[in-house]
Amino acid sequence: MGEGIAVAADTNSGITAEEAKAWGVTLIPMPFFIDGKVYYEGRTLTQADFYRHLEQNTEISTSQPAPGEVIETWEGLLKHYDRVIYIPMSSGLSSSAASARLLAEDFDGKVLVVDNKRISATQRQAVLDALYFVKQGLAAEKIRDILEQTGLDASIFITVDTLKYLQKGGRITPAAAAVGSVLNIKPVLQIQGDKLNAYKKVRGWKSARRVMIEALESELARRFSGKDVWLGTAYSGDPKEGEAWRQTVQEHFPDYDVYCGVLPLSISCHTGPGALGIGCMVRLY
Repeated sequence: MGEGIAVAADTNSGITAEEAKAWGVTLIPMPFFIDGKVYYEGRTLTQADFYRHLEQNTEISTSQPAPGEVIETWEGLLKHYDRVIYIPMSSGLSSSAASARLLAEDFDGKVLVVDNKRISATQRQAVLDALYFVKQGLAAEKIRDILEQTGLDASIFITVDTLKYLQKGGRITPAAAAVGSVLNIKPVLQIQGDKLNAYKKVRGWKSARRVMIEALESELARRFSGKDVWLGTAYSGDPKEGEAWRQTVQEHFPDYDVYCGVLPLSISCHTGPGALGIGCMVRLY
């Protein structure tokens, strides 16, 4: 196992507690403040509980992991491992990566924080990549460098069922949300590295799903032409809708084994239930 390297990440990866246990990955849960009380994703806050609060219009805000919890996690791992590779969500979407790097300065090089501009399914794959390289015996610094150098070799597209939560989070104005709802406008958003941008606006759910599939086809034909990639889907809310979306994507891309996962709650906070995502990332093994 290399030089005794532990791999850790946060729950923005969409990795479940069951997967983390099976893989030997340590997960730091993202905290959420709900009506002033703190909850931890996957620990004291389930997906079902989160959506119940969301649909009841409860006040929900996100935060980054408390420094004390991060330090305690790393110290616990270093009792059993020589080094720790920590893969938080993209620094462009949260300050948690920058905070982690500051904390790591007190660990004499034993903790390496990887900022490879990932979140959700692409961050999940970065964790799997790290585990693979650990098993191959690569040094911690080499693993960090590979993940950071290839971090931008990924792309995610997301659409939402309702504009309510984008408005609530300040992503769109109340006027735009009102007009969009009347016209059945569905925005397709793109997460490219450290940026969340509007990709296209269409009318109707069917059109939004078609645009996401076409966007992925374009990525595979251009940016990732000639490269071996992983494909994944994600959803918020109903698992049946998530699986139906995965099957739709699988039918469009029969040469790939399409993974399906849940959107992390930090994204769902802004999209609400019923969101669908699709993503690709270059295979490293």
